[in-house]
Amino acid sequence: MDENFIKVRAQEIRELATKADSFTKKRLLDLADTYERRLRPAPHTTTRVAGAYSQPQTKR
Repeated sequence: MDENFIKVRAQEIRELATKADSFTKKRLLDLADTYERRLRPAPHTTTRVAGAYSQPQTKR
């Protein structure tokens, strides 16, 4: 899906939500948020290399 499709789809869903009952409105707004989250860059996460912080083992 391209960015424009996602934007348009989220807007259409929000328009539907304005005409819906309260339960359905909440579900539709959550769905629109899900679409819009796809447009945001993923949060920067750091990965830890296994054992990078462990103590060196000593030979016995």
